[in-house]
Amino acid sequence: MEADKRSIQIKEKLREHIPEAFIAYVHDLLCSTDVRFRIVAPRKTKLGDFRRPINDQGIPQITINNNLNPYAFLITTLHEIAHLNTYLKYNLGVKAHGKEWKFEFQQLLHPLLSAHEFPETLKTCLKKTIKNTKAASYSDIALSRALRKFDLQKKGLHLEQIEPGAHFILNKKSFKKGKLRRTRYLCSELLTGKAYLIHALAEVNTI
Repeated sequence: MEADKRSIQIKEKLREHIPEAFIAYVHDLLCSTDVRFRIVAPRKTKLGDFRRPINDQGIPQITINNNLNPYAFLITTLHEIAHLNTYLKYNLGVKAHGKEWKFEFQQLLHPLLSAHEFPETLKTCLKKTIKNTKAASYSDIALSRALRKFDLQKKGLHLEQIEPGAHFILNKKSFKKGKLRRTRYLCSELLTGKAYLIHALAEVNTI
């Protein structure tokens, strides 16, 4: 009875956040093991999170930010399920984003590539992601850029969209945009002169 109730609750949660075509797939993944699945308020430093039980007592937990667009929510959830699967297979014997996790994540992404309902633009990015899996979706700038095109609400410009040397506001601080270093720009805070590496896709407001 409890299992049926949990199954229904998970399906209801997923229906609000991911495309209908993938509800059954993710639902079955979450219900195939004992994991607490929570949808939480947005966090600035991460899109999702996996936590193993303290001292291996209790059950693992997955949390996903509630403000993600449907496709970002889907991929982030699969990212965290890959952590769950890695933990169940290896416990603490492997690196958090080592080859074992990469393999699990890649296997979970494959069904999306053959699904007619999955956008072709995202399939192109996922094929590259599968070949060179990053530790975080935010680090995969091509995938992150493609996913953000599905955002319903856009609060500001991405840092990469403003001119070099332009002034902008992020987290109530004012900065000057500097040079690009891989996926982040080296920016200086106007008040203190302190240097910060800020992601190219950070949403900013120009001054």
